[in-house]
Amino acid sequence: MSDGGCDGGAAGARAASAGARLRPARDDDSDGVIALIASCYAEYPPNVLDVDGEEPELRAPASRFERFWVVEAADGRIVGSVAAQRAGPATMELKKYYVAADQRGGGWGRRLAEQVEAHAREQGCTLLELWSDTRFDLGHRVYEALGYRRSGRSRELHDLSQTTEWHFTKELA
Repeated sequence: MSDGGCDGGAAGARAASAGARLRPARDDDSDGVIALIASCYAEYPPNVLDVDGEEPELRAPASRFERFWVVEAADGRIVGSVAAQRAGPATMELKKYYVAADQRGGGWGRRLAEQVEAHAREQGCTLLELWSDTRFDLGHRVYEALGYRRSGRSRELHDLSQTTEWHFTKELA
């Protein structure tokens, strides 16, 4: 299933964001990350999250990615996530980029993307890329507002959700 697709504006997000904090993920955040991503997939039927069959890396997010960050709400819920994974000598891939519906519009999407961009620069990368389900219209608008552009490439995943993804890139200054 594709990464990135659940961010944008929602009423009351600034109030809901009070007390939330960005931090490195731990493997024991797995249940919260899975719940977040499942809720985002549910916004785009017929998408389904098949963790064990298609995304087992979600069982140990901190161990399975080069870097993984979460936004933890004051009540302990994981309400945002993003991962960074090397995709080439000078390329970093942004993955698992999601923000809960009640947190959208409060700046977490931008902060998560900036976290990956900063990490990529520290690692000497000059290009960021991501793949996103073609159904994730809201996410695409967010990516484009953050400076990502469609590359013209696409791929079919042959997964339970019958996902086709678009490729986005962003050059780092």
